[in-house]
Amino acid sequence: MTRPTMEDVATRAGVSRALVSLVMRNSPKVSEHRRRAVLAAAAELGYQPHAMARSLASRTSNIVGVMVSDLRNPFFADVIEGMDEAAQEAGLELILNTGRRSATRERTALESLLAFRPGGVILLSPVLPASAIRDAAARCPIVLVSRTSTSSAVDTVNDDGELGAALAVDHLVSLGHRRIVHLDGGAAFAAPPRRKGYTAAMTRYGLEPMVIPSEHTDEAGAAAVRKLLNIFSPSNFPTALVCGNDFNAVGAMAALEEAGLRVPEDVSVVGYDNTSLAALRHVALTTIDQPRKRIGQLAVTALTERLREDRSDPVRKRLEPSLVVRSTTAPPRD
Repeated sequence: MTRPTMEDVATRAGVSRALVSLVMRNSPKVSEHRRRAVLAAAAELGYQPHAMARSLASRTSNIVGVMVSDLRNPFFADVIEGMDEAAQEAGLELILNTGRRSATRERTALESLLAFRPGGVILLSPVLPASAIRDAAARCPIVLVSRTSTSSAVDTVNDDGELGAALAVDHLVSLGHRRIVHLDGGAAFAAPPRRKGYTAAMTRYGLEPMVIPSEHTDEAGAAAVRKLLNIFSPSNFPTALVCGNDFNAVGAMAALEEAGLRVPEDVSVVGYDNTSLAALRHVALTTIDQPRKRIGQLAVTALTERLREDRSDPVRKRLEPSLVVRSTTAPPRD
């Protein structure tokens, strides 16, 4: 069966195609009687307006493209929930895809989004080179989440990663920990400020920083713990870990359990993001909270201002994180 068209609706309702177009755009110029007739005909035929065609016809677009770095990370699901709420309120429609944390695949994913001629694109923690982002910004408004930019054509929404990592160290030191290791976020653009915050806080307390290369995945968290086990014996293992994110922390905890080390009795673990994963009762992860829904809302707001208020100056939003204490941290045994 072919997709019903606006002409089919017009024929069924006994009106012109132009009138159907007015109804689909919620124009106030249509009488209530005719509006009901057109909507009834559309429902009978199963007709739905084609968002892309409608945008091309009006030379404006209510479509917002969203590229997600990693679909497995629940942090992005929480951010998108906030984006969806703000988009609904603004009358925008979201379309999503992913580049799977690969610069090559992200280029393809971004081009796919741009092919829809969206009103703008939001990139969630992309690994794309800055030049590719600048090129995209020349075609439509771009907002970056969990990544910075110096381009005046690009808006950014981030948390204060230095402060967040320092809060984790402050908490662990207050419990009595001194041998605290950081599992780094690798190539993630959120990793350097968190690493810097951890290192600065450790130095402030007169403690020796130790950073283990890792990534924002559970597999990388487990691999980092195994690397530590090759350096330290279980009896001399560091008493606390500050992990790159919650996903990384869950992998680290799994590897600790495999090695016979208990959390938090033997090793305290702190994550980052405060995702829904961290709040699960059997995980109960102490973590640093990013206001994830608020981040998503601010990203859509920034895009809407570019689209509808002709704002040209860049927006640089940086939100303050906070500590959430659960069951994975406790004073060290010694």
